[in-house]
Amino acid sequence: MAGVSGCIKYSMFIFNFLFWLCGILILAIAIWVRVSKDGQEILSSGDSSTNPYVAVNILIAVGSIIMILGFLGCCGAMRESRCMLLLFFIGLLLILLLQVAAGILGATFKSESERVLNETLYENIKLLSAADNDAKAFQKALAEFQEEFKCCGLVNGAADWGNNFQQNFKSCECLSSQDSACTLYDGKYVYKQPCISLIKEVVAKHILIVIGIAFGLAVIEILGLVFSMVLYCQIGNK
Repeated sequence: MAGVSGCIKYSMFIFNFLFWLCGILILAIAIWVRVSKDGQEILSSGDSSTNPYVAVNILIAVGSIIMILGFLGCCGAMRESRCMLLLFFIGLLLILLLQVAAGILGATFKSESERVLNETLYENIKLLSAADNDAKAFQKALAEFQEEFKCCGLVNGAADWGNNFQQNFKSCECLSSQDSACTLYDGKYVYKQPCISLIKEVVAKHILIVIGIAFGLAVIEILGLVFSMVLYCQIGNK
């Protein structure tokens, strides 16, 4: 019995140490995304009331909570503290329930989020032809995106740049005028494809990654619930 209890105890410690590391990783990634200027400039419009970083803020909170729970679990396992194990179990169960609720809400409002993204991108077209500081920051971010993904403009192609095209065409200039993916605009050969579809693809890929992480965390959390309850009962039977 003692051997089984010891095995569960150290398994619980190892599990929670990995859980704690997951919390650090989630927190670090979320903070990095939150302070990244390029993503904010691409997906935010100056007069939009929608904050695209709500999900990132939630991830920061979740990462912090997971770190705290991992610490509680480690201490509870090594000290064989039923109080800590119970707190860990309750906290982990609440996170799991919140994840399920968030998944249901995400599926329910999927079409709404796509509509908001579309509206935001269409609203930002006017920033490409503007000359204020906010517009220049957005233009710089899109120029970097164009260079990386071989596209030009947001929705209507190079025409979206308006009078700023000549200052920014380098980021979407074609290397070969014979390339079928290129077109002639205002004396320059640039990529035909607008960036809106590629931005949507990038967002969709990131959403899939988030969904995969959420499912992986759910499996880990269920294992944590089982380990903590078994150890809690073992300590109570001593």
